[in-house]
Amino acid sequence: QVQLVESGGGLVQPGGSLRLSCAASGSISSINPMGWYRQAPGKEREFVARIAGGGTTNYADSVKDRFTIGRENAKNTVFLQMNSLKPEDTAVYYCNLFNIWDGKNYWGKGTLVTVSS
Repeated sequence: QVQLVESGGGLVQPGGSLRLSCAASGSISSINPMGWYRQAPGKEREFVARIAGGGTTNYADSVKDRFTIGRENAKNTVFLQMNSLKPEDTAVYYCNLFNIWDGKNYWGKGTLVTVSS
């Protein structure tokens, strides 16, 4: 089965940086569109960043000048480099993968990012 595992979440002070990673495995294409979403308590899950199979990236306006999504040097593994973190960035961050082989979306269990002094 398809598995997505996020890592790298934790506690960081405002203005600090954090790097998340998502590793996907299972019966999937070698290169899939992947992305990050986040959900804060009491709020809807929102789009953060996405990278297409060919490398094209998209960002939410709220993070475009601070976050960077890219591919690690591994199969179906992406990172989210988060700089200049703000308290409002506090949320559970979820990795998403669209498997082009079965046309389905898959989600990781999430990793918590807390930005606080």
